[in-house]
Amino acid sequence: MNMKRYWSRLLALVLVVAIGLMGCSGSPDGLTGDYRQDTLSLVNTIRQALEVSPDSPDKAAVQAEARQKINDFSARYQRNNSVSGLGSFTTIRTALNSLAGHYSSYPNRPVPEKLKNRLEKELQQVEAALKRGA
Repeated sequence: MNMKRYWSRLLALVLVVAIGLMGCSGSPDGLTGDYRQDTLSLVNTIRQALEVSPDSPDKAAVQAEARQKINDFSARYQRNNSVSGLGSFTTIRTALNSLAGHYSSYPNRPVPEKLKNRLEKELQQVEAALKRGA
């Protein structure tokens, strides 16, 4: 009877450890925690959202993904002192605020060309700053 209790407790311990480790693996927001990699991924997502045609059936899904990634990125890095002073961060925040503002104010309208051009310039500045390490 003593051996049965031992195996039961051992199995319970193994299950608790396995479930605990599974809960710690990966990030629920899809971000890696590497600022540079997360920023480049966000830049690509924003470009996809800007390039989608207004009559595309995937338009709503692409815009929803962009909104979610903007929110996740902002929530993760907004109060991170190690990146908040970087030039790439301030530039990406400007671009994110502009695009998020458009999506909030005009959800059914396409992004105007003037805003697209400005966002593309800002995204290029972000990529250049990341290459420099800033």
